[in-house]
Amino acid sequence: MQNVAQGSAARTPAQDTPEMPALFESAEEPAEPRQRRVDVDYVAIQRSPEFGALRSRFRGFAFPMTCAFIAWYLVYVVLAAYAHDFMSHKLIGEVNVAIVMGVLQFVSTAVITIAYLRFAKRRIDPQVEKVRQQAGVR
Repeated sequence: MQNVAQGSAARTPAQDTPEMPALFESAEEPAEPRQRRVDVDYVAIQRSPEFGALRSRFRGFAFPMTCAFIAWYLVYVVLAAYAHDFMSHKLIGEVNVAIVMGVLQFVSTAVITIAYLRFAKRRIDPQVEKVRQQAGVR
């Protein structure tokens, strides 16, 4: 019994576990080691007018869209809580207003996601590349 206790004190489970490669990286060493850029002046980037324009552009989409979605969601919740007659009105067979509005919550989430992806591709990504080039990153 003492040998088991001494053996377990000498090695931990972490030591018995083989080392795993990082996710999305090959198990082999890369041909060239990665170089980290430590000379990037992030404060200067943040203060640049291009970065300010980038943030304004992002906020111009994100904040109004977030407010609209929250308002839409709260309308649904308030109607479900206080407008039982309206929400239980049958539209087609057993499908009522509440079910349709609930499904539209998911649809609106997908629409907002698609709209943001298109907006980012057209309006955000080009500006990000401009900021990166000016900063000398990538």
